[in-house]
Amino acid sequence: MELARSVALKAINGSSSTGIFNTRWAHLCRVQSQRIRAYSALMSPPSKAVVYDREGAPEAVTKVIELPAVEVKENDVCVKMLAAPINPSDINRIQGVYPVRPQVPAVGGYEGVGEVYSVGSAVTGVAPGDWVIPSPPSFGDSIIQNGATSIVGQCIIQIARFRGIHSINIIRDRAGSDEAKEKLKKIGADEVFTERQLEVKNVKSLLTNVPEPALGFNCVGGNSASLVLKFLRQGGTMVTYGGMSKKPITVSTSSFIFKDLSLKGFWLQKWMSSDKAIECRTMIDYLLCLVREGKLKYEYELVPFKDFQVGLSKALGLQGSHPKQVIKF
Repeated sequence: MELARSVALKAINGSSSTGIFNTRWAHLCRVQSQRIRAYSALMSPPSKAVVYDREGAPEAVTKVIELPAVEVKENDVCVKMLAAPINPSDINRIQGVYPVRPQVPAVGGYEGVGEVYSVGSAVTGVAPGDWVIPSPPSFGDSIIQNGATSIVGQCIIQIARFRGIHSINIIRDRAGSDEAKEKLKKIGADEVFTERQLEVKNVKSLLTNVPEPALGFNCVGGNSASLVLKFLRQGGTMVTYGGMSKKPITVSTSSFIFKDLSLKGFWLQKWMSSDKAIECRTMIDYLLCLVREGKLKYEYELVPFKDFQVGLSKALGLQGSHPKQVIKF
């Protein structure tokens, strides 16, 4: 009961440690207001959440608990969670290996989509029924990326194709790699290589009609990131948004001096919390438009909340390769 009380208090106070796997309900964003507080007896519905009170193996430390109802105060927004993905970064936070982690006890997850259920008396920016999400350069003629089979990788391929940009894609060496190549080419990939295929002196000799890329995306790190750098043209840029291998990125001195390469980092949580609300909304509206028009498709698997452990097992890769796991509340 003490764990439930702690998590519930963090939720209504807008703490970043409350996460997103908040069952059917989540309390997000306290709206700033200078109005005089008016008494409100509005209460949130009771809820469930996937929580962990210590860091460790996700399948061992996570559990579902009941959360008590809490008062929705004048500056509070009560949100009913509709769906939330299980991302590698969520798993790493629970394991205790992600660089920035919430204090435990915490609710797992960071991203998600919800529907406003009720609002406090001083809230004017949103209304019940609204759908909400947590708010916290030139591409050239071609791009290069690793992690191409991920949901982000698949979206990059399709967006690049829609914009007339060629894509070069790197995937891991594992069973089913030939099928993975065909799948990526069907959604618009120009070139797909396994890491082993790129163990040659001059990787650019493998390109046919695809120009040298100016932009690279890295979500793996280690040797896979080095392969991305080898493809980049003079003055190219590699953006790192993940590090699934947990291995460091090694860059040669010549890459900086003679190729003038640039390395950038992207962290979604910081970007969404750094006064980028308008830019973020514009981006999301654009992506949703592509989805509605059938120009952007991605694989995912809806997992009933009661089967959370099954979704977690698949997200951990304990049952082989599976689409993105999205919890449905």
